[in-house]
Amino acid sequence: MTDTNQHLSSKKFTDFPLPDALLKAIDDLGYQFCTPIQANTLPVILENKNIIGQAETGTGKTATFLIATIHSLLRNSPREGNNHQPRALILAPTRELAIQIFQEAEALTKYCDLKTRVVYGGANYVKQKQQMSQHCDILIATVGRVIDFHKQHLMQLKYIETLVLDEADRMLDMGFIKDVRYLIRKLPPAEKRLNLLFSATINYKVKEFAYELMNDPQIISVEHKNTEPSIEQIAYYVSNDEKIAVLIGLINALKPERAIVFANMKSTAENVTAFLASNDISAELLSGDVPQKKRQKLVETFGAGKFNVLVATDVAARGIHVDSVTHVFNYDLPQDPEDYVHRIGRTGRIGSSGHAINLVCESYAFYLPEIESFTGKKIPMESISQDLIAEVKPRAPRKRKPFKNAQKKSGNRQQRSRHKPNTSRGNKN
Repeated sequence: MTDTNQHLSSKKFTDFPLPDALLKAIDDLGYQFCTPIQANTLPVILENKNIIGQAETGTGKTATFLIATIHSLLRNSPREGNNHQPRALILAPTRELAIQIFQEAEALTKYCDLKTRVVYGGANYVKQKQQMSQHCDILIATVGRVIDFHKQHLMQLKYIETLVLDEADRMLDMGFIKDVRYLIRKLPPAEKRLNLLFSATINYKVKEFAYELMNDPQIISVEHKNTEPSIEQIAYYVSNDEKIAVLIGLINALKPERAIVFANMKSTAENVTAFLASNDISAELLSGDVPQKKRQKLVETFGAGKFNVLVATDVAARGIHVDSVTHVFNYDLPQDPEDYVHRIGRTGRIGSSGHAINLVCESYAFYLPEIESFTGKKIPMESISQDLIAEVKPRAPRKRKPFKNAQKKSGNRQQRSRHKPNTSRGNKN
């Protein structure tokens, strides 16, 4: 990173009183100048003040709260009686986001004597239980798994010095507010811990919860206008019948290095993936019911460039950070304008440009005004030329494997029929 990059501030990480071990790890990652959210929040957090931080996706929020957390833990000794129990708790709404935070935390604690753990649902339960019996300084987790392990007395939360809620609005939207409140009641009082809440969008519901969570927080917001120029947004009015032809035509014309196509429903995403595959576009599907190991593998292979297009429902809108996503296609406009911000935030991440292309169809066109009102920006409309409407090959029929039990029963029936005496009337004699 250099100070010539317009997405960075003039503030350097070395301008802050950070420990040498942490600065060395920051330097290894190639970070020199702070992003605006980092430059604005770090001076406040390093004075041990609570904050509500808001900035676009991909502007360095994760590094901000990790640097602040690590600094606080290195500066202070563990509380009396703490026998290797977590000192910092970082809560994330999704497994993917928890994993991404953990990976960055591992890099930033490379030279520090701090142990980081991550636990989340949908993964090896026994292995995670074993991890929680070991030394842990920073615990990164999804809400349900923390509650599960806490109720089993596998961890104690009374020694927590720093609490971080990442993507708090998503956490509340997903119905975790009661669970988060349960965990907060197990922590030391708000005045005895550092409280940090970060999100790409801050609404009234999030602010109300933040004031419940912490004492006298400072709200630090970096407006959308600081990051929006890196994402070119355009829209096409299309009929429902021609959507897939236009999507394929756009992908063939633009030849994106790496693209994510968002659909509102799993069935739609499955249909789109099948059509792309039939039309010689390498694509894979990511939806909520894909097993965790396969989801992680998909993200890794997508990031490695093994295929070009990831078709996803909103499970991929947050917590999946893949470098060099050049295009985001909203095959369906999202029903929530905040989801639009998070979807297009998959491209145009720190220091790079991106393209957000929206297909405004009969089914979802009425969400467009709300999206434009929320973002404060009119999305330019482009006309569809005939060469953008592809000749679409039929989607491949879905292959269905027969159930093993059905095969077994069928085989048994055939076997029984071979040994069963023929008692039909015509062959009686």
